[in-house]
Amino acid sequence: MHVKYLIIGAGPTGLGAAHRLTELGEHSVLVLERNPYAGGLAASFRDAAGFTWDIGGHVVFSHYTYFDNLVDALLGGEYLEHMRIARVRIAERWVPYPFQNNIRHLPPDMQWECVQALLPGHRREVAPTNFAEWFEYVFGAGIAKYFMRPYNFKVWATPAEMMSYQWIGERVSVVNLEMVLRNLVLQLDNVSWGPNNLFRFPQQGGTGEIFTRLAARLGDKVRLNTPVAAVDPASRAVHTADGQTITYDKLLTTGPLDILIRDQIGAGPAAAMVGDGMRAAAGQLARNGVYVAGVGVNGTRDDDTCWMYFPESNAPFYRLTNFHNYSPRNAARPGHQRALMAETSWSDHKPEQLDTLMDKTIEGLVNTSMLHPDETARIASRWSIAVDYGYPVPTPGRDDALRCIQPWLEAHGIYSRGRFGGWKYEAANMDHSVMQGVEWAGRMVLGEEETTYKL
Repeated sequence: MHVKYLIIGAGPTGLGAAHRLTELGEHSVLVLERNPYAGGLAASFRDAAGFTWDIGGHVVFSHYTYFDNLVDALLGGEYLEHMRIARVRIAERWVPYPFQNNIRHLPPDMQWECVQALLPGHRREVAPTNFAEWFEYVFGAGIAKYFMRPYNFKVWATPAEMMSYQWIGERVSVVNLEMVLRNLVLQLDNVSWGPNNLFRFPQQGGTGEIFTRLAARLGDKVRLNTPVAAVDPASRAVHTADGQTITYDKLLTTGPLDILIRDQIGAGPAAAMVGDGMRAAAGQLARNGVYVAGVGVNGTRDDDTCWMYFPESNAPFYRLTNFHNYSPRNAARPGHQRALMAETSWSDHKPEQLDTLMDKTIEGLVNTSMLHPDETARIASRWSIAVDYGYPVPTPGRDDALRCIQPWLEAHGIYSRGRFGGWKYEAANMDHSVMQGVEWAGRMVLGEEETTYKL
C-alpha cells in the first residue's frame, strides 16, 4: 500500500495534521495508531463505576484562532467555561496560585524568609547556569526553598541542577518585589496570571471527546490497533506489527523521538543508517513517567478549586484536580460525587512503586485535607493509568540533540512533531500539539513556515 502522507500516531498532532491535509484537498492520507482509541495523551476513559478520567489535568485554552475554531466546530457549543481557581497546599493552609505572588497567606516567619531573600543584596546576582540556580536568581532562596525546588522535583522527577531554564517563557510567573510587598501590606491576592486563567472543558466525555470526534471526521483515514514495528527511510516504508508494509512520500511521526531512532529505525532494516552520533543524541533526550490516580468519592463538599499543587512530602502527587468541577458529568452521579484526579511523576532519579501508589495517593488525600478519614469508606472508584512518557524534560543537552536528529530525519522525508516527537515541553500544550500538526501540513502542501515548532 502507498500513501502520499503517512502519519504515525492519532494524538492531537497526528489528527491535527490529517485534518488540515484533508482541508487542503489532500486525501492520500493515513494515520496509524497503536492503541484501540484516538487521542494519545489527551484521551479520556470511563471506568467501571461510571467516572470519566483524563490522563492528567488537561484544560482547553489557546494561542491560536485556528485551534479555537476547530474546537468550536467539534464540540458545537457543548462545553463549559471556567475561570481558573488554583491553590498551593503548604504549611497546612492554602495559598492562591501563583505561590510567589501570594506569600501573604504563609505563616509570618515563612513570609519574612521569602521577602528577605528578595531584598537587594540577598538574592543571587550571578547569572544562572541551570534551573536550580534560576530559582534563587529570580525568586530568592526563600521561595526556592518552600515551593520552587520541592515542587519542580515532584513534577519533573529530575534534579533542577540537571535542567536548563531557557524553556520557561510563559510557563512560570516571575516575581516582582514591589508587587510582593504591596500584596503583603494591603492584603491583596494576585491570581490572574497565566495563559490558562480562562479555560473550556467538554460537557461530557472528558478532553478525549475532542479527539474522538476529530478522528471520527477522518473516518477510515485513521487506523487503530496498528502499532509500527519499523521505519525504513531508505525505501520510505513503514512496517507494522501485524505484517503490513506501507510506503509513503512524506512521513509525520508523533511518537517518542528516542523510540523512533533507537527502535523503529535503529533496530529495523535501516539500522545501518543510524550512526553513533544519532544514537548518542537520542540518548540525551530525558523524560519522566506520570501515574494518574482517579479517586471517585460519594458525597460532595463546598470547594470551587479547579486544581491544586503540592510541594510537600506528605502526598506523593504534585497536582490534584477537582475533576468534577470541570464538568459534573465526569462523576458517575453528577452533583452527588467528587472525582479527584492526582498526578505523580517518576524516573530513575525519583523511583516510585507503581503498585502501591493508589494507596499512597489516598493517604496523601487524607494528609492534605482533601479527604476526611471517614470519607475513605465512601470511595466509589479507584482508577489509574501509568504512562512511561509523561513530560519531555528540558535538559541542557536537549537542543543540541534535536539539532542533530531533526535535520537528518527531514533529509530522509521524515518529520517528527508533537509532545514527544518534537521533545519540547514549552511547545507541548494541547493547542501547541494540534498546531504543530496543522502547520506541518501547511508546510507540506503550501510551503508555509512552521512557527510553533522550531529548533
